[in-house]
Amino acid sequence: MKKEFTCIVCPVGCKLVVDGDQISGNRCPRGLAYALQEIKDPKRVVTTTVATNSPIKRRLAVKTDRPIAKALVFDVVKTLRAIVIRNNIDVGDIIISNILDTDVNIVASDEFRVT
Repeated sequence: MKKEFTCIVCPVGCKLVVDGDQISGNRCPRGLAYALQEIKDPKRVVTTTVATNSPIKRRLAVKTDRPIAKALVFDVVKTLRAIVIRNNIDVGDIIISNILDTDVNIVASDEFRVT
């Protein structure tokens, strides 16, 4: 089975082609490692927002602290829909630790102050 995708490891954006166990199109070893990861167990960093109790700043930017299995992205977002921030938060604060038993944390990408 032939699969084509763009490498996102660096700004070059190599066009990778995976055909069976043959990988081509990578200009560096990082592209090869990325292609292998994409085929075996694709992962993504999830960036989204969660609700706050503030009428001024209604959403707070959050993200995973490292990539999570691509198959779990929608489950993570669904879990975050139920979160409402009510306390002061600084950038990097953990909002949810070990989300969905993955050892991945949800951290704040912005600050929030209770008004």
